[in-house]
Amino acid sequence: MLVESLSTRGFRNLAPAEIRLGPGINLVWGANGAGKTNVLEAIYMGLAGRSCRTRDDREAIRFGETLARTEVVVGPGPGEDRRRTFLASVSRGGEGRRPLVDGLPAGPEAATLRPALAVFMPDRLALIKGPPAGRRTHLDGFCAALWPARAEQRKRYSRALAQRNALLGRIRAGAASTESLDAWEAELAAAGVELMATREAAVTKLAGPFATAAEALGLEGEATARYRPRSEADSPEELAAEFAERREADIARGYTGWGPHLDELGLELDGRSTRRYASQGQQRLALLALLFAERRVLLDDGRPAPLMLLDDVTSELDLDRRRLLVEHLADGGGQALVTATEADHLPDVHARTEITVREGRVIGPADELAA
Repeated sequence: MLVESLSTRGFRNLAPAEIRLGPGINLVWGANGAGKTNVLEAIYMGLAGRSCRTRDDREAIRFGETLARTEVVVGPGPGEDRRRTFLASVSRGGEGRRPLVDGLPAGPEAATLRPALAVFMPDRLALIKGPPAGRRTHLDGFCAALWPARAEQRKRYSRALAQRNALLGRIRAGAASTESLDAWEAELAAAGVELMATREAAVTKLAGPFATAAEALGLEGEATARYRPRSEADSPEELAAEFAERREADIARGYTGWGPHLDELGLELDGRSTRRYASQGQQRLALLALLFAERRVLLDDGRPAPLMLLDDVTSELDLDRRRLLVEHLADGGGQALVTATEADHLPDVHARTEITVREGRVIGPADELAA
């Protein structure tokens, strides 16, 4: 499942263009401020239906334009014989996002029709240095990519949690009895135990590759990835009992203050949290190590490699580790887009497609420039 082309209109500083991408490594290079990061964001927005850089997608609309539109064509996946077209647009008129797949509104199944996405950008450092909620969401997304059949687990838990929280509010207001919590706590506990087991299994798979990738990338210290659940319950009955024990406190606060929705993916160096104690350079390398660990696990499990969108990834790496980066990207197939300010910042040790960006104008591949 490879991206074949990207078309943009009114997106950031990019001039209207159709960009052809190659398999394997695509190097997007140009001066600072030329629009390299915008190319990566446009691909992400087309495929995912939202920006990877901002919560307000209208920020992606070019100054002087009323609409930003990005269209991505993806080649056939395993067992398929057709291409798919992903389109996302956002307007200043307040209509919001309009993600489409092959001209139809994108539904929950859209994520299974495109490659998984792995993003390294300065904005994404929030995954390492931000609160646990971002890491939980990221971990659940990785679980869904690794085991698509379990993708509904988080949604099932979230639905039950919302119902219990709403009921807690009614009990607090005197409009319901505590006995009515039994059924929703049973549902919440059943979904919660499944979700915790999936997360634990995923982090167990990640731990070794994360340590290996961190060492290879030059991250000093012993890098560890740990799943830190709030509860140690092994069965729905045990977790339901924990919810029941905390009813009075939850009614007083009006929401559920215990459970898998508060779990943590702990990333550490020498036993210390990368969120609290690592430098920004170490946090960048930790994020990159996490993405490569996830890629390795997906490949080892027979899943397609994710589409790697790596912005300014070489700035923290010496020449040897840049070569190692290229080797990692070439291993196992898949596709990657890597930005750099100079073409030679990414060692030319594997075949690649070069795309040049100059003041928002996208040109490429490199042989077309020569012509």
